[in-house]
Amino acid sequence: MTVISIQSQVAWGHVGNSAAIFPIQLHGIDVVAVPTTLLSNRPGYSTIRGRVLDVQLVADLLRGIEERGAVESARMILSGYLGSADIALDVADFVNRAKAANPALLYCCDPVLGDRDRGMFVRPDIPPLVRDQLCPLADIITPNHFEFEFLCGARVTTTDEIVAQARELMARGPASIVITNAEIAGTPDGEIETLAIERTGPDSVGAWRVRTPRVPISPSGTGDLFAALFVAARVRGLETPDALSHAASGIHGVLQRTAQRGTEEMRIVESADVMLDPKPRFAAVAISAA
Repeated sequence: MTVISIQSQVAWGHVGNSAAIFPIQLHGIDVVAVPTTLLSNRPGYSTIRGRVLDVQLVADLLRGIEERGAVESARMILSGYLGSADIALDVADFVNRAKAANPALLYCCDPVLGDRDRGMFVRPDIPPLVRDQLCPLADIITPNHFEFEFLCGARVTTTDEIVAQARELMARGPASIVITNAEIAGTPDGEIETLAIERTGPDSVGAWRVRTPRVPISPSGTGDLFAALFVAARVRGLETPDALSHAASGIHGVLQRTAQRGTEEMRIVESADVMLDPKPRFAAVAISAA
């Protein structure tokens, strides 16, 4: 089993591929990791070194892994932070080629664009390409609530509104939509809600939620880690509700461990136990998808 992961990479800390590779490997899955950036650390520190990679280098790496047979052996492509519009377009070309060569291959697009606190934190020409080029190619997308609203072009505050907008997005491509840190009226204080909506038939969808206790920290890379855990679960054969439960529970365990250590960066490596077998495990509960 192999996942092709196309994301940013940092030397210090855990975001992008530096947050995703180990958790996926931990589940017994090989990772072919293609960087879109090479940075000393994530933004937010007093200094940052490195750069977004030249698109030709990224394109060469993608062609190179095709030549080694990575596409034929892969079960899933995962993309995250892309760095430039040119890279976004090249990733779209790669996904199209890969799906043509391996029709069973799934594509998970984590549309890393921004969040409620910071707004859009990518170059302004990237979000339309992610929305109009990459998401329609995807089988799975894993936006946070802010990104979901951008993709659907509407403000949503209730579960019914989210399901209705997810249906419209599904008509444009993805079969499964997972919304992290969902901002829903009625979510109990002190809890975080994650939703999954999935096409189950020509005119039907299923929907599930997981609620986990809010841990009072906000490290970077949690979305990257969630997508990695969700992809690992799906590649290993779990259906969407169980994959949702596994990823949300694993994230909670990592955040708890990080809070105990009092560090800025997630304690991913030392949290291997709670990513592989989360305890407690929070169940995915079916919700109305009318």
